[in-house]
Amino acid sequence: MTGFSDAAAAVAERYERFAREEAPGRSELYADWASGVAGDAVVAATLARIPANRRQPPLVFAVTRMLGAPLRPFGEWAAWLAEHADEVVAECTARSVQTNEPLRCAALLPALSLIDGPIALLEVGASAGLCLYPDRYGYRYTGSGGALVLDPVDDPSPLVLETALRGDARPPLRMPDVVWRAGIDLQPLDARVARDRAWLRGLVWPGESGREQRIEAALDVAAADPPHLVVGNAPEVLAEVAAAVRSAAPRGATLVITTPGVLAHIPRAGRERVIALARECGDAWITLDAPALHESWDAPTDASTWPAGGFALALDGRILAAADPLGRWLEWRAGDAASAP
Repeated sequence: MTGFSDAAAAVAERYERFAREEAPGRSELYADWASGVAGDAVVAATLARIPANRRQPPLVFAVTRMLGAPLRPFGEWAAWLAEHADEVVAECTARSVQTNEPLRCAALLPALSLIDGPIALLEVGASAGLCLYPDRYGYRYTGSGGALVLDPVDDPSPLVLETALRGDARPPLRMPDVVWRAGIDLQPLDARVARDRAWLRGLVWPGESGREQRIEAALDVAAADPPHLVVGNAPEVLAEVAAAVRSAAPRGATLVITTPGVLAHIPRAGRERVIALARECGDAWITLDAPALHESWDAPTDASTWPAGGFALALDGRILAAADPLGRWLEWRAGDAASAP
């Protein structure tokens, strides 16, 4: 590319692909910013100063927003970046994408409904722990057969999660009895800290209607009763943390280890170790992953009938449903819930 160094050209190529394939239909502003980066050698060179594993568009854009970049067209964003380049490079170098979408609880709930409580919940890649409160949210599953409604037993929830049901099958649903909450993350976030809250809000792409409000409500739930969050690399600390949770949780609690959407971010060897430890150290393992990500399913999925972009929801390796990665829709595939483990 004329006028681009090799490093800047690599940035431009990545951002051009993001603008073409990932942002359309989700965030027109991010598509504009990414397209602008791809055509601007100066901006691409600035972003090339960020380590290669920290310069992906969603991370860079979220950092600039957290630091005060205007939600304006590319030219204004680029002018802001020129004035704050050093700060952006430093902040991106220190951060990673920590998507914490509480709507994923709507995808996890059918699997949790098959587990006898009380439950001690341990999440790998917990971020701020917003997916550790499935019992504190309300749920509305809507489909051709009508709506399934579920609310917390004691008090109305400040957050009601709405998910579309696909197909005719209806998942089993009951509110889990969660008596202990813990999570592991390389950089856990604290729902009580303003800067951490701002970071999670900044990870929401402009144009994603309702998502920032949903995260804000879930942050309030977590801040009122903070989970126990452990700093660490899951392949190295999961066994130790699981043992600690067993000791701290009320006697008789079922230890459920969850890995919703996190295994793709762990290198393969570490991913396989996390899966093995989740099965060995927990009483149950719930995951939400792309079907081709690993081979820890009891049976392979049929690619010809699997929904495009759908993740697999599984309990102890048994695939129960296809689901949107962020929980926006669910297609129950497990048949009679009575046959579940």
